Amino acid sequence: MPVKTIRKILYATDYSESSVPACDYALTLAGLAGAEVHVLHVIGEFADQRKSQIQPEAMALLEREVELQAVKEMKDFCRDKFDEKVRFQTEVVMGIPFQEILKRAESLPADLIVIGTHGRTGLEHVLVGSTAERLVRRSTIPVLTVRSEV
Repeated sequence: MPVKTIRKILYATDYSESSVPACDYALTLAGLAGAEVHVLHVIGEFADQRKSQIQPEAMALLEREVELQAVKEMKDFCRDKFDEKVRFQTEVVMGIPFQEILKRAESLPADLIVIGTHGRTGLEHVLVGSTAERLVRRSTIPVLTVRSEV
């Protein structure tokens, strides 16, 4: 079986320190393969019960402020981590993280998804869930998960 060519890597980040090791892998793989990295940040949707308690105009303003902050954080993160090392593009979207990552991976189309994992276990894992786990279970595209030391 021939080796799959990697042209586009989708790297999903939450900008946390625990996402940095995955970023390092995405950069290394992109450099080795001559691939482009699509850096994606998904702003989690606000819980519906909280949304209904806020006036629609205030909610729209809050969502816009959160998006503007996320775009600023994306620029800072990429300036610090990517510099001129590889070709990359960025995107900030709002939604359910694993669903948005899968949508973007398919629409690019990406050859590989790279994501960090916090390594949660026990009750915290049950309560919070894992975006990385959901990706691995549902993706038709290979997913590289990188556990952080943090």
